[in-house]
Amino acid sequence: MDDKIALILVDIQNDYFPGGKVPLDDAHAASVQAARLLGRFREKGWPVLHIRHLSIRPGATFFLPDTPGSEIHPSVAPREDEAVIVKHFPNSFRETSLLDQLREAGAASLVVCGAMSHMCIDATVRAASDLGFQCRVAQDACATHALTFGPDTVPAAKVHAAFMAALSAAYAEVLSTEALIQKIP
Repeated sequence: MDDKIALILVDIQNDYFPGGKVPLDDAHAASVQAARLLGRFREKGWPVLHIRHLSIRPGATFFLPDTPGSEIHPSVAPREDEAVIVKHFPNSFRETSLLDQLREAGAASLVVCGAMSHMCIDATVRAASDLGFQCRVAQDACATHALTFGPDTVPAAKVHAAFMAALSAAYAEVLSTEALIQKIP
């Protein structure tokens, strides 16, 4: 067993699904793939860490504390023996216990998935790489939404592709869930 690998599920929370405050394109499809990875890690007994964003900044409109939207989505609901780390910033390491928990687990390699591709996945993977972790991103287990810049609207699929391409250039190996499952038997 490779006890040096950990799964980090970032912000797979109700507000990102239909009926939530900020539904993402393909949130359901991404959560199905994240659940596959979660099942594999549980089967192997490898460390799993759930990241839950709670928005505490003034004017925040989603992931508000004590709301159903801020809860982790049932598709990847944590077990009692799995860590749930609350964060307040896009980078899952900032002002959290994530680094300490990964070190305690002996993890040197990470598989990261969740939301949003262009924000918390990007920030978390870059930070993890800078901290010396070997990172892999399950690209089909991540989701985002369209972005607007000036007069332009960038479709979600293009936003996702651009950020996965950027991460794959220097920070992570970006693969499908199936390829990851095959690679980390």
